[in-house]
Amino acid sequence: MTTIPDTTPPAPSLPLPESLISTLPGRYYTDPAIFELEQEKIFEELWICAVRAADLDKPGAFRTVQIGRESVIVTRTRTGAIKAYLNVCAHRGARICMEDKGEVKRSFQCPYHAWTYDLDGKLIAAPNLTKMPDIDRVRYGLSSVSVEEWLGYVWVNLSDNPASFDTTVVQDIRDRLGDVESIDRYKIEDLGLGRRVSYDVKANWKLIIENFMECYHCATIHPELTEVLPEFADGYAAQYYVGHGAEFGESVRGFTLDGSEGHDSIPGIAPEQDRRYYAITVRPQVFVNLVPDHVIIHRMYPLAADRTLVECDWLYLPGVVASGRDLQKSVELFHRVNLQDFEACERCQPAMSSRKYRDGGVLVGSEHHIGIFHDWLKNRIEG
Repeated sequence: MTTIPDTTPPAPSLPLPESLISTLPGRYYTDPAIFELEQEKIFEELWICAVRAADLDKPGAFRTVQIGRESVIVTRTRTGAIKAYLNVCAHRGARICMEDKGEVKRSFQCPYHAWTYDLDGKLIAAPNLTKMPDIDRVRYGLSSVSVEEWLGYVWVNLSDNPASFDTTVVQDIRDRLGDVESIDRYKIEDLGLGRRVSYDVKANWKLIIENFMECYHCATIHPELTEVLPEFADGYAAQYYVGHGAEFGESVRGFTLDGSEGHDSIPGIAPEQDRRYYAITVRPQVFVNLVPDHVIIHRMYPLAADRTLVECDWLYLPGVVASGRDLQKSVELFHRVNLQDFEACERCQPAMSSRKYRDGGVLVGSEHHIGIFHDWLKNRIEG
């Protein structure tokens, strides 16, 4: 089949009015080469929120996570420490763990040639290994990945020289809230998992970030959210303002689908944080949502230029989770927001390859801060 080339001449470039700035060109959302660069320069070099530490509830418990182009095993050792390794056997490169979660008793064994590694990554057994005394069992062990624990999650970094966790991840929190103490008050690491939902979104990961960063769309597609947070109906870009939290409506009693009472409030939050919602973007793949009685964490894992897996956790006080209380009205509000947002992103994705979007679109005033994200991205992959 012959492909007819697009010979349509580009539209003449006209200066934009002052109220508009340009977005990224469409190819940034579709080009496999750009996606490959993002995997290499962003997801394989920066700190990535991988798993909730509480999911590794005993020695030998593990999760596998796709980070950039690598599969990573995150596990808990016999001393209780958390370690992460590339999911690759040192012998012939077979993938060691095929499951996304599980538990081993004492070691990981490659199913191909039975090379076996302890929970600290050291090679401890292999067929005829005793006849090869010159093999360094640490060098030919599993390849370690840097880890940090924060906010109750395990963050991993594939770089040989990881950037400072404080000046990257923590700094994004600082820049949004004005300090770290404001998020520390929620004691996220002590909260319990009330619900987890995974979304397979047929859209580029950047469309999801751009959507989360602005509220110009809120009045159009989020009727339930704007009932609870009336200022969002005006397109207020809450994330642009340091320390700002969107205030609940006067008649709203909780961050729930119908504005009814929520659950037990987190006791450590400050009075000025009560009855407010804070949204935070932690580059490159985490959203943190803070309300008085629970915290919602989104983690994104780009799988292709047009496909992103999003895992969303709803976290409550341990007593609320243990009591078996009905969390549905609480969970349903942001679940609907997620579905509405992801549908909007999937509506945009096909147009990214349109000639109309060849040079990109535009951002209105309340979206201009998205341009900062675009500059950051271009510096990461081009600089």
